[in-house]
Parts: sequence; structure tokens; C-alpha cells
Amino acid sequence: MKSLINDASVTEWFSQQMVSLTPMKMVLALAMGFLVGLIIALVYRKTFRGVLYSPSFSTTLIMLCMITTPVVMCIKSNIALSMGMVGALSIVRFRTAVKDPLDTAYMFWSLTMGILLGAELYTIALVVVAGISIVMLLLTFFRLRSPNTFLLVIHYAEDAENAVMDHVRRIKVQRLRSKSVTAGGVELTVEVQLRERLDIVNKLLDTDGVHSATLIACQSEAGN
Repeated sequence: MKSLINDASVTEWFSQQMVSLTPMKMVLALAMGFLVGLIIALVYRKTFRGVLYSPSFSTTLIMLCMITTPVVMCIKSNIALSMGMVGALSIVRFRTAVKDPLDTAYMFWSLTMGILLGAELYTIALVVVAGISIVMLLLTFFRLRSPNTFLLVIHYAEDAENAVMDHVRRIKVQRLRSKSVTAGGVELTVEVQLRERLDIVNKLLDTDGVHSATLIACQSEAGN
């Protein structure tokens, strides 16, 4: 008799679970999470302007969207579970350093999409991801037309100082970052902005007394 009661309670528990969260709903939500996460990852890849692209971060964006979706689906109809989930997440400490503030925005974007998909607001989620994607691509297009920032590193003899500085002054936007003088010569580091690919390195190398010249792409914060 007790076994029959236990079997009935277990069956009732499963039936209650399947009423609010069916396997088809979960599969659809995960598929939508993968699709939306993939769109975010592709936009991130297209708009990335850093020095070293990390494919693992793109995969993380997809996983964040897919993981958040079922979590929200499970807790949206259970207040006790939702409060417990908030308490559990509040003690989690993430130690991975985010190098670019824009990467943080992409992580919040993935989490937001997961919340919308978990709430089964599929139409709103698709509209939001499409709108933000268009905005990010447009911003990147305009940024591509802005001056590119580089670090110009020059090694030269002291007697070539005037000739080197003449070449540097011809660049409209330039800022001295460091200058080291040793017995072997001078090392000059200048931050420059070039609207087009000028052959500044070859011109410097053709100058007498210049040992080497290197142009390094970099990311600089406005106002630094």
C-alpha cells in the first residue's frame, strides 16, 4: 500500500513538472538560445578591433545564452527556487579579468538574451538581438573610418635626433610616450594616429643613423 502511494506521488510530481516545462519547450528554448548566442558571437567576431582575438570568448557568449535560458525557465514559476538561485549566485566570485570593457557589455547582452528566451519571449528576443547587432555593426563601420592608433618605436643614434624628429612632426596627431637614452643610442616611443597606411617605417629606415623602426597596432582610451 505504501509503495502504491509513493509511486502515485512520484507520478504526480513528474506530471506537475511536465505541465509547466515540457521537453519540447526546453528543446525549443535551447535551440533559440544557440541561435541567438551564435548571432552575438558572430557580431563580436565582426566588430572585434583588439590585438588578439579569443575564440573561447565567442564560445563563452553562446554558452552564457544557452545556460541562462533553462535557468530562467525553471525559476520563473517558483518563487522559492528563484530566491535560492539568487542567493547562490550572490556568493559566486568570478576571477577572470575582462581586458576590454566592451567584452563586459557582450556578456550582459548574452545574459539578457538568455533571460528573454527563458521567459519564452522569443519575438522580443529576436527583435532585440537584431536591433543591437545592427547598431554594433554601424558603430564599427564608423569607427573603421576613424584614425588608427599605433605605437611607433624607433632606435637611432644620437646624431640622427633632428632627422627622426622631422619625420615624427610630419604626423598630424602624435604623442610622446617614452624616450630612453643609452650608450648604444636612443629608443623613442611615440603614439601616432594614421588615417591611411603611410610608409613611415621605410622612410625612417632610409634615414642615416636609424637602426630600426617598428609600428605596433594598439588600443588607446580616449583622454589618456
